[in-house]
Amino acid sequence: MIKIVTYNIQFGRGRDSKVDLGRIIDAVRGADVIALQEVDRFWTRSHMVDQVEVLVDAFPGYDYAFGAGVDQATGTVGGDGRPQRRQFGNLFLSREPIEYTRHHLLPKRASIGPLSIQRSALECAVQLSGTRIRFMNTHLTHLCSETRLPQAQELLRIHEETPYEGLPVCGNIEVNPLDDGGDYWADGVMSEEVPAHAVMLGDFNCTPDTPEYELISGPLSPYGGRVTHPLGFVDAWVYAGGDPDGGFTSDVKDQPARLDYAFVSAGLRECIARCWVDEAAPGSDHQPVWLELAA
Repeated sequence: MIKIVTYNIQFGRGRDSKVDLGRIIDAVRGADVIALQEVDRFWTRSHMVDQVEVLVDAFPGYDYAFGAGVDQATGTVGGDGRPQRRQFGNLFLSREPIEYTRHHLLPKRASIGPLSIQRSALECAVQLSGTRIRFMNTHLTHLCSETRLPQAQELLRIHEETPYEGLPVCGNIEVNPLDDGGDYWADGVMSEEVPAHAVMLGDFNCTPDTPEYELISGPLSPYGGRVTHPLGFVDAWVYAGGDPDGGFTSDVKDQPARLDYAFVSAGLRECIARCWVDEAAPGSDHQPVWLELAA
């Protein structure tokens, strides 16, 4: 069984306003794949700690990748004498090696009103129990449905066009060598194909009654269920038998809401064994969502 968890950790700040990464670490321990959102590096609000380093060190032997949506100068200098950069983004940890990773910045709209934050999606390919899967660890904007829709469309575009874009380094050096000797790329060329199966994890900042949710999972039919095409995604919570009106992971204006999801590509849907929300985890203003896939 492959155990997967996604958790918006709000840089480790729980509802009690305490910043404590230990609670985050305890909540996700035991997972084979860990997708975390709202991870800080060198922010005053999280005590200028490199949270990526702390979280990675807590899982010895795990491979990891970090994608910063926000990347700014802090105006401070680190112990090595170099300027420190304030970063905020998505951290992915895997018990198995990450074959490759790509970092995608999502469409953003400027705002002179509500806070607008650069969001991103971190794509990581991993082989687990003989199955190669592309994981997308993402966090969509909180602003409104109109600003989330382009981001959801971009996620689907990435998924659909990945086979055409191919692996980070691919092709046959012998067929078309570079003029000055293309064999120096030999170590980077990957022979596999892009994994067909995909799992999108993260805080999508939308409830199931929104256009962006419908775009990802398909429109709801009065004849039963959602109209999902074979290259689309299913909501693992619903597919595993969860209450479509339940599974709350956070709240909006003090009302319980389901904002965090595990979307599984249709070809992998029969492997969904279980999906649940850890309602007891105290480390954030969100709750972790767990997914089990049959190996």
